[in-house]
Amino acid sequence: MFSNNWYAVYVKSRHEFKTYNALVQKNIETFLPVIKILRHWKDRKKMIDFPLFPGYLFVYMEARPEYFLSVLRTKGVVRFLCNDYGRPASISTEEIESLKILLGSPEQINVYPELQEGIRIRVKNGPLKGAEGIIKKKDDSFLFVVNIHILGRSVAVKLYGSDLEVA
Repeated sequence: MFSNNWYAVYVKSRHEFKTYNALVQKNIETFLPVIKILRHWKDRKKMIDFPLFPGYLFVYMEARPEYFLSVLRTKGVVRFLCNDYGRPASISTEEIESLKILLGSPEQINVYPELQEGIRIRVKNGPLKGAEGIIKKKDDSFLFVVNIHILGRSVAVKLYGSDLEVA
């Protein structure tokens, strides 16, 4: 009757690894996607594991109330990501498997907001920080577009997705 699904769990800030270990101790299949990043301190540089999605990890379990409760009672867990009806939203196995494949590749991985043509976005890094505009697709890339409606003109620039957030 119940099937196994992946679910996203929101955890306390900087508790991803502790919560991951606590869930594994409970024999709950857990996936914490991590990347290696170079951290700089005053006296040294070091490659460290860093959560790909800070504040989130994934659990694979049956959609049974007692399993949800077991996860929620784990130290560091705040809540499940839910659908519009307030029920934990399942994630397709294909998405998780694709993410695992990406993480296993030698390619550098960058996290982007879900960029869809026409959505309103804000630049969060770099010299254009704070600028708001919309996304337009041009050929195989996206452009950050600022419209000046009264002039009937627009200006656009290519930006990295990691520098953008949904406004």
